[in-house]
Amino acid sequence: MAYQEKQAWWKESVIYQIYPRSFADSNGDGIGDLEGITTHLPYLKELGIDVIWLSPVYQSPNDDNGYDISDYRNIMKDFGTMEDFDRMLNRAHELGIRIVMDLVVNHTSDEHAWFVESRKSKDNPYRDYYIWKEPRDGKEPNNWGSCFSGSAWELDEQTGMYYLHCFSRKQPDLNWENEKVRSEVFDMMTWWCEKGIDGFRMDVISMISKDPAFPDGPDMDGIYGAPDPYVCNGPRVHEYLQEMNRKVLSRYDLLTVGEAAGVTIEEAKKYANADGTELNMVFQFEHVNAIHPSQCVVGKWTYQKPQMPDIRAILNKWQLELEGKAWNSLYWDNHDQPRAVSRFGDDSPEYRVLSAKMLASCLHMMKGTPYIYQGEELGMTNTHFSGVEDCRDIEAVNAYRQYVEDHKVVPKDIMLRCFDAISRDNARTPMQWNGSKNAGFTTGTPWISVNPNYREINAEAALADPDSVFYYYQKLIRLRHEIPVIVYGVFEPLLEDSPSIYAYRRILDNTVLTVACNWTSCSQPCDLFEDQNAGRELISNYDKHEEGYLLPFEARVFISER
Repeated sequence: MAYQEKQAWWKESVIYQIYPRSFADSNGDGIGDLEGITTHLPYLKELGIDVIWLSPVYQSPNDDNGYDISDYRNIMKDFGTMEDFDRMLNRAHELGIRIVMDLVVNHTSDEHAWFVESRKSKDNPYRDYYIWKEPRDGKEPNNWGSCFSGSAWELDEQTGMYYLHCFSRKQPDLNWENEKVRSEVFDMMTWWCEKGIDGFRMDVISMISKDPAFPDGPDMDGIYGAPDPYVCNGPRVHEYLQEMNRKVLSRYDLLTVGEAAGVTIEEAKKYANADGTELNMVFQFEHVNAIHPSQCVVGKWTYQKPQMPDIRAILNKWQLELEGKAWNSLYWDNHDQPRAVSRFGDDSPEYRVLSAKMLASCLHMMKGTPYIYQGEELGMTNTHFSGVEDCRDIEAVNAYRQYVEDHKVVPKDIMLRCFDAISRDNARTPMQWNGSKNAGFTTGTPWISVNPNYREINAEAALADPDSVFYYYQKLIRLRHEIPVIVYGVFEPLLEDSPSIYAYRRILDNTVLTVACNWTSCSQPCDLFEDQNAGRELISNYDKHEEGYLLPFEARVFISER
């Protein structure tokens, strides 16, 4: 008998992430905006998604593309006004689409009023809103490196103390130990909930509790120490989230997902526990980082592709160990990851469409809530960086400066090859709407270059092609809405020793779903569907099949009753 999963709308939903700066520009300034999103909501309705996760649109000096917030209750001028936001929210709700906001509360911008006050003096009432430390031997308080290169500590000349910034120096970390900080955050969240939003994706939420000892970290890149063991899943993180749940989340019908760097399965069972005392689900990063450190050039930077058996082992582990205890989130890419078809599939003209569909099948039939990143439903690909001047992402620009220019530990061509493989800018090139200039994204000059392949890969072409990646995603979403086993069925791995085929079953009561995906460009033997009891085919990316084999990048999904 299958485990009887508690039903919830956010388990049955498919989420679509919008990166506003790159989605659609309505006024010709080269930057996507809220009006552009509103205009394209019917496109998302046609795709069939249930929820939009909106990357930050709050007021920000834009050092880290909006993840450095200077005012949580105002809209960045690049994106429009609060009236534009309200129109977008209302129109989405009219179409039956929910809106989930990006909540960035591990840090603020250094231009936030709290930090402007905090740095004025050691006895300022806002001083303790952030993490300040005295120098150690005249230098940084410890050896921690920032996620965006350089030290995680910045000296403030005015008071002679250092403040912590796990990311950019313009993103000082909030001090969650301070009850006033938590109260301010909860008030702000309540304000947005009262406005009518439908949930929060919580940026690096696993980092809000730091080890109070602030010890040195293990070597990260030969230059700095890694802060991860002391800033991820810290001693009070669950206490803080349970408080957030009591005071805000439990008062509304919300979708909540936490970006949880460094999360283990045991920690995930606490964050996303079935009792609902913290969050609905978390994002883990093991599968997208399934690269051995020896395959990295320096730090996280690599041009190697993760191998399917490694990805399978990780995803199967999460499927099996969270069963009945916590809910999974399912994704291949987002604004911080390269394009899925380039990273995990084959983005060559011959196999791009097939492998994009295969990857979609593999993910969307698993147990958990699926996330689609803008353009994924078109099979959009990585781009090419001929030089650092092509980059806009602070992470890549700073890494180039640190490793290529300052310390000279990585040759320029190798670093650019890494950027082509995994730079965050790959996901941030403009949405490809049509084959006109700038892919129909803007009538002006786009803030980041459009991928040159937009004439072949775009929404207009996809909507005109019944066999496109778009319509395949549309069918996957429709099946999830119609067939309960896809949402609630128990996961059972199959063919775990296969070097080429990712296969599994889903079982709910008497219904069995069988999924098999060939991750290679060669035909592979597979007899899962030859049995007369295999059932009927629900979806496949091929019209014709070869008995006893899966064709290159073929995906097949069967449903049967037992």
